Amino acid sequence: MSPQHNLVLVTGATGKQGGATARRLLADGTAVRALVRDPHAPAAQALAAAGAELAVGDFDAPDTLSAALAGATALFAVPPAVYDPQGWDVDREAQRGIALVDAARRSGVEQIVFTGIASFNSDDAWGADGKTRIEEAVAASGTRYTLLRPVRFMENYLMRGMPIDGIVDGVHRHLFPADRPLKVIALADIADIAALAFADPDRFHGRTFELAGDALTPPDAAAAIAAATGHPVRYQELDESAAAELGEMIAHTWRLVRATGGWHADIAATREIHPGLRTFDTWLAETGAAQIKSLLDEVSALR
Repeated sequence: MSPQHNLVLVTGATGKQGGATARRLLADGTAVRALVRDPHAPAAQALAAAGAELAVGDFDAPDTLSAALAGATALFAVPPAVYDPQGWDVDREAQRGIALVDAARRSGVEQIVFTGIASFNSDDAWGADGKTRIEEAVAASGTRYTLLRPVRFMENYLMRGMPIDGIVDGVHRHLFPADRPLKVIALADIADIAALAFADPDRFHGRTFELAGDALTPPDAAAAIAAATGHPVRYQELDESAAAELGEMIAHTWRLVRATGGWHADIAATREIHPGLRTFDTWLAETGAAQIKSLLDEVSALR
């Protein structure tokens, strides 16, 4: 086993996967430098209070990436995604990610852990092309590397202000079939697995992991949330025309999910590398139910 790194640069540190991974590494005693755009933002300040060093950088300004990587021996890279109502700008995402990988290689980084997106039984997943091109750059970088491909986050039930996902007026609205199990994973498990890779770079070198922690139908997930929070929650499946109204890429994914059966991530294989893998019920009991209930209580109080 190789020793833990003396400094890991975490991108996306104020977001979901990056934030969870930064906190896990800090809890393990690993030095973390968090790449942020605004060091005064509450999420950035919370990381600093937890012990992270902050580095101001921008994916569209490559010089700032080199400065942020100086002295780091490892990199946790979250896709620098670009998404708007027209869909994913996969070319820009790929350019940003490849520039980051190039900067890491020039800076002498020894290991890269990149987290992208789980694959369907098809290479044509929504927004996957840019991430695939970044994965190829990581594999060609000459560093030890690990590729993580997580499925949908359990924390997506906390989303707000989106046309799909989250819970609005007691309804979880999405494009997934109501009668098929949907694979999900907790952010903390992605962070746990990333930490395992950083702790043992040789064992995890060159490996790609499709990550999932549980599989349950969306109505069953809604029922579990309702039971855990005391708020009524039900699932509404979008039909193809409603998906198309949200954009062609969402409509394409609606069709692809039904044609392929969805993500082929293996829960048993994920549990083999991470025996403490959370189920949906475990996640609800640990943190999820309290967070969802707080949001739903807040909405109820405003009525």
